[in-house]
Amino acid sequence: MVIPPICIPMTTHSNASPIDLLYVDASLLVVDKPSGLLAVPGRGADKQDCLSRRVQARYPDALIVHRLDMATSGLMVLARGAAAQRTLSMAFAAREVGKRYLAVVAGRLEAPLEAWGVIDLPIIADWPNRPLRMIDHQDGKPSITRWRVLGYDESGSSTRVELEPVTGRSHQLRLHLRELGHPILGDTLYAPADIQAMAVRLLLHAGSLRFAHPATGEALAFVCPVPF
Repeated sequence: MVIPPICIPMTTHSNASPIDLLYVDASLLVVDKPSGLLAVPGRGADKQDCLSRRVQARYPDALIVHRLDMATSGLMVLARGAAAQRTLSMAFAAREVGKRYLAVVAGRLEAPLEAWGVIDLPIIADWPNRPLRMIDHQDGKPSITRWRVLGYDESGSSTRVELEPVTGRSHQLRLHLRELGHPILGDTLYAPADIQAMAVRLLLHAGSLRFAHPATGEALAFVCPVPF
């Protein structure tokens, strides 16, 4: 079942970007997180405004199931209550949730010979340089990303790609594309300064989610248009 967006803006700050509520029922909510908003509170008084707290101001039983980087926009599902949170969390852990992202990367990324290419590079925390991650073939955790080319800009300076993270490591898509030689535009963590300057934000968006409803088992699919 594909759920069309209902887009009810939510914000508790008059000068903050609104959060679009795309779907709500007794078990879950699906929202479109804007770029620049934390998914959960961070350390320090300046990092307390976040998606989870804004949603909980309207739906006090909303609980985080998964996260997006602060700079990434797009679909997030929140559970309503502990039982739904457990079921959805187990679905994410078991890789039963289908996720697709859209990104714009630097340079002309040639399409793979098959429909989809695969990046298989293990990731580990770069402890001296937190929050960065790095590739480590000895101690890194298995990390797999599928990708395909959607198109090129007229000048050939960038490529639009669709991404499917098979695993869900922190910064996986950003690091994998950097390692492929095509960092995401606007990426302040993994791209050189000239590529950071090509966009005012990280051009990475969680565009679709597919999973089973935690109470009924019904197949749900959500889509969220890319804002760039």
